[in-house]
Amino acid sequence: MKKRVIKAIKDELQCEFVLEKPKDLSFGHYATPIAFSLAKKLRKSPMIIADELCKKFENSTIFKEVTSVKGYINFKLSEDFLDEYASWALLNESDFGKSNKTGSILLEYVSANPTGPLHIGHARGAVLGDSLYRVGRHLGYKITSEYYVNDAGSQMSMLGLSIYLAGRENVLHVEVEWPEEFYRGEYIVDLAYEAKEELGVEVFNDESNIEKLSLWGKDKMIELIKSNLADVGIEFEQFVSEKSLYPKWDESFKKLLESGKVYEEGGKTWIRSTDLDDEKDRVVIREDGRPTYLAGDIIYHDNKYQRGYDHYINIWGADHHGYISRVKAAINFLGYDEKKLEVILAQMVALLKGGEPYKMSKRAGNFILMSDVVKDVGSDALRFVFLSKKSDTHLEFDVDMFKQEDSSNPIFYINYAHARINQVFNKSGKTLEDIQDVKLENLNEDAANLLYSALLLPEVLEDAFESRQLQKLTEYLKSLSSSLHKFYNENRVVGTKDEDKFLKLLAMVGVSLRVGLSLIGIKAKDKM
Repeated sequence: MKKRVIKAIKDELQCEFVLEKPKDLSFGHYATPIAFSLAKKLRKSPMIIADELCKKFENSTIFKEVTSVKGYINFKLSEDFLDEYASWALLNESDFGKSNKTGSILLEYVSANPTGPLHIGHARGAVLGDSLYRVGRHLGYKITSEYYVNDAGSQMSMLGLSIYLAGRENVLHVEVEWPEEFYRGEYIVDLAYEAKEELGVEVFNDESNIEKLSLWGKDKMIELIKSNLADVGIEFEQFVSEKSLYPKWDESFKKLLESGKVYEEGGKTWIRSTDLDDEKDRVVIREDGRPTYLAGDIIYHDNKYQRGYDHYINIWGADHHGYISRVKAAINFLGYDEKKLEVILAQMVALLKGGEPYKMSKRAGNFILMSDVVKDVGSDALRFVFLSKKSDTHLEFDVDMFKQEDSSNPIFYINYAHARINQVFNKSGKTLEDIQDVKLENLNEDAANLLYSALLLPEVLEDAFESRQLQKLTEYLKSLSSSLHKFYNENRVVGTKDEDKFLKLLAMVGVSLRVGLSLIGIKAKDKM
């Protein structure tokens, strides 16, 4: 809709302009301050210019009214135009909101260490990443979703050691001395018993089996992580193992050397990341010759850029903020355009239940399991609330909110709007085919505004994706549902002279609710 509006205006004005939305729809659906920017050039008052430009649209079929108000030009869309667009959307629901965006994007998110089940902090980035993937694909981008498996380094050894010691203590009933750092929680004990069944009890007799337990445990945790993600409708196209990339370190390090941005000091090898706004230079090789954690990121991003995407998006936890500048510096030193990498930060989540802090999982040890919250509130509620605020802001919510059957529970409120539409159709005894060709004309103000709101989904999707602020989509769905409930309460539909027109209007709202919800991984409910 907006693209056709812009084209129609541009065809008449023959110049660039800014298109805005008046807060009050009584002024119009769109507005432009173009007259103000032309005032100096034409040496006329903006009000006079606006009056003159309005006359260019007298024969427009897209605009019902084009008026000048204090130098602004306001555009009110015609009913014919809105009806034509709605009729198309009703026949082409799966294509509604699609665009022809071009470009390839590698989207990496979650990437939690495969050392335990996913916690509630991981869930926010997971939902954001999956929803960006869905919306971006709908808009036409070629997006690949990727999970980077951090299966190299000390955390994997610690996983193997934790399973080994848990096995000796719980399976062999041997007294063990636990190190200061190890993985806690009942899941480690469960893994030990599972290892006994699959690998044999003798696996706990010798420390030489710790590496074997690390590899076995990693595979089990990846299976669990995939299951946790599947419970909220998330699947990845590809998984990339950090360990599998380490043989490429020499190749990546050679590129760093060739950049001239590497030096040795104190027995360590450093990159000059301060040359690209990092607060200090970073170590890539320790005194003992082992690559650092940063080296793993360097190899991985070298691998990413070699795959030739147009753009790269990483969704990281907010605690990784300090890594952005050093990783971007390394990408530059590897010979790539670091501006192609975009990092989105996801802040932590504070969870309440009945106003009290949500209990930590005994099974997990010292954090709240994502799977526990999904069981408590359901996948739909979890997905919706995690998209309700910009990802880099703190999020706090009480799970008991999702037990409310009123407007305080957003997912109930939206689903209730969709169910109401079906209820009205059932009461009328009519189907979409019966009212498809009805003209949406001579609508009252409430109906006209509701129709316009329902047709805004495509531009909301584009704005939400390009700004990476998917809360704009959840806010739109709540607002559209509120408008639907208001219309329903103030306008009788079945048995009135406007029945068919109102049914078509409600059907259009239903399309926007279904498509919008589906793009954040939620299926609209037909009954409540």
